[in-house]
Amino acid sequence: MIKLKDFCQYLSIVLVLIFISGCKTNKPSELVYKPLEHALLWQINGPGISKPSYLYGTIHIIGANDYFLPKGTMAAIEASKKVVFEIDMNEMTDISKIMGLMKKVMMKDGKTLKDLISNEEYTIVSDHFKKMGLPIFMLERMQPMLLTVFAYGDMDPSGLKSGHMKSYEMEFFELSKSASKTTGGLESIDFQIGLFDEIPYENQAKMLVEAIKSSDTNDDGFKKMTEMYVSQNIDAMVEMISQEENEIAGYEDKLLYQRNKNWIPLIIEAAKKEETFFAVGAGHLGGPIGVIHLLRRAGMKVTPVK
Repeated sequence: MIKLKDFCQYLSIVLVLIFISGCKTNKPSELVYKPLEHALLWQINGPGISKPSYLYGTIHIIGANDYFLPKGTMAAIEASKKVVFEIDMNEMTDISKIMGLMKKVMMKDGKTLKDLISNEEYTIVSDHFKKMGLPIFMLERMQPMLLTVFAYGDMDPSGLKSGHMKSYEMEFFELSKSASKTTGGLESIDFQIGLFDEIPYENQAKMLVEAIKSSDTNDDGFKKMTEMYVSQNIDAMVEMISQEENEIAGYEDKLLYQRNKNWIPLIIEAAKKEETFFAVGAGHLGGPIGVIHLLRRAGMKVTPVK
């Protein structure tokens, strides 16, 4: 059975990018959008930027065999003075802080998962997590959307500790520490957790059940997404997400679009100050309201690193 400390460590990674796997990024817009080249690493230049900064699209967790760094990534990190994540990883790796946040990720008014789904669905969810060494009593009061990342068999939370799985955020964080680079975040952990409350618990529960059912079929979305990520096809990832039935439809503006818009002045300001390596979920990069296009609209030159 997984230990509480290990569970909290995995929870900290989940919180960083929980929203990129469930939000659409191709909302109709008046902006003229051109398909992106296949690339995860992008260089940022523009007025007031003396030396280039870099933007990297991560995936929340990936199998160790699929983990890779595109050419130029290590050089980009080495050339940067600061590494910025969605949330500063120093904050996300503080177990005492994560423990203090546990109350905030719980459902209010004493709600439990059993209140939101049928007995049959509850059994499906319970059996799924039991196989992963996660007893349902540890999870049933947590907001269901948080648990969707555990829906796929490949997402065993013990995988990070054993080395079976890897997190780009954790890898980049370790690299930054080894090189004595400062780190930062575009958002606070309290802000991201607060976004859970934007989606009704019933919708979150439906998303969790459907994700688990999907993982039991040959149509495994996690595997498909991994293949697209390895091919560095950000637009294909966005298209796949947009075609899926989504229980958070109607909440994308608060969960994704507005966040992307909020990041633009922060990214530009940081890039003007010093060479910075930005690592955010790949789902934030593509589409007409994606970070790359919004940066270009703001006058920045964003080009793929080949």
